[in-house]
Amino acid sequence: MAAQSDSSSGQASTNSDAGHVTQRVAQWVADTTWHDVPAAVRHEARRSLVNYLAVALAGCSDPTLGKAVHTYRRFSAGEGSSVIGRRERFDMLNAAALNAMSANVFDFDDTHIPTIIHPTAPVAAALFAFAESLADFAPGARPLTGEALLLAFVVGVEVECRIGNAVSPEHYRRGWHITSTCGVFGAAAAIAKAQGLSAQQIGWALGNASAQAGGLVETLGTMSKSISVGNAARNGLLSALLAADDFSGPDAPLEGTRGFVRVAATEPDVEALTRELGHEWALLSNTYKPYPCGVVLNPVIEACLDLRRDASWSVDDVERVELTGHPLLRERTDRPNVRTGRESQVSAQHAVAVALATGKAGLAEFSDSAVANPSLRAFGARLRFIDDASWPVESAQVAVVLRSGETVSRRIHAARGSLAAPLADVELAAKLRDLAAYGGSGVAPQPLIDALWRFDSEPDAASLMRLARAA
Repeated sequence: MAAQSDSSSGQASTNSDAGHVTQRVAQWVADTTWHDVPAAVRHEARRSLVNYLAVALAGCSDPTLGKAVHTYRRFSAGEGSSVIGRRERFDMLNAAALNAMSANVFDFDDTHIPTIIHPTAPVAAALFAFAESLADFAPGARPLTGEALLLAFVVGVEVECRIGNAVSPEHYRRGWHITSTCGVFGAAAAIAKAQGLSAQQIGWALGNASAQAGGLVETLGTMSKSISVGNAARNGLLSALLAADDFSGPDAPLEGTRGFVRVAATEPDVEALTRELGHEWALLSNTYKPYPCGVVLNPVIEACLDLRRDASWSVDDVERVELTGHPLLRERTDRPNVRTGRESQVSAQHAVAVALATGKAGLAEFSDSAVANPSLRAFGARLRFIDDASWPVESAQVAVVLRSGETVSRRIHAARGSLAAPLADVELAAKLRDLAAYGGSGVAPQPLIDALWRFDSEPDAASLMRLARAA
């Protein structure tokens, strides 16, 4: 396809010789079959969906989602797709947005290492909304099978995380919310695969997604973050639907001179987009959180819970707390005086205070009521950060200096839920049960769990959403 001229600058929108990387990615998406996906990756896809349903059921009744539902329903073009844990039904675009929001609202969703992308919410939300509305969108079309959805999910996550690898770590440090900016590409690739688009059309879907990538770290801890996470699913879905109608895009939306990775980072690793493509799989670097907070806080909370469990002292005896970890820990979580439960999810001051004071770190401990506790707010001022770039991100040390002069400390080398200490299948299933109860939707968790573990044999992927609707 010839490069189009940019009327505002008179310059070509892409290099004349560019497009090879995008073409290779698109061809891989088009050619990959379920047979090509290793058994371990297939299983990790199912684990990701178990975690996705868990966190979406937890977030379904959160005020953020309630407000979004109230506004989005004014513009819904149909009722073909469900919102997990709720009775309302929407058109596929708005359902995709809302289900991505609910899965991410508590920051309890999965995390790809090392990009810190939360990969499942944008991709799975788009796929399930599409699967439910497929009969309305394409009358006479066969249902999307569980195997087909899982395959589309695998390739979507792969594209999403490879783009993240290409722009990391600079992209996030500059203030871009990487789940949102890269998630839109993952959703576009997944829906393109689910539709069986050609490699050229898949490239166009990625180009359409490149025009809609956005999201800022500044929004973390606020309701605004949910907008860009929802848009990643919605806009990625829209990008692929447009491409199916031959809505064309640039040759090199990823690697072009003004393509995403070169605009998003000054020194992108362009080779990361295709290096070992089809041999190394992003899902094998996916992790699942035991606590509802930023992933870099996991080892901090685990250390605090260990210290509290064995303590012969109370928080009133504490002079200060010294927190040692990778500089990224301070960069992302040095947030004193948080005002809401949402902000507390990315606050080391709150996480340390609540874990040491209560010996717990569940959703209730990262709620508005927990943040309002004046003793916890005051305790946060006793925290001191010690940066050590040689420490892995998944490790941390908490040293509690008592007023008596005694110091007790605990170092976590690999936090529970990390790649080195992953949550087991039974723990993920337990997480789904617990969070389904927390969300209060009335959805029975066990039928969902059973369906997810055998999902690749399901003839109609949309059946899962029927199990996930509120009674």
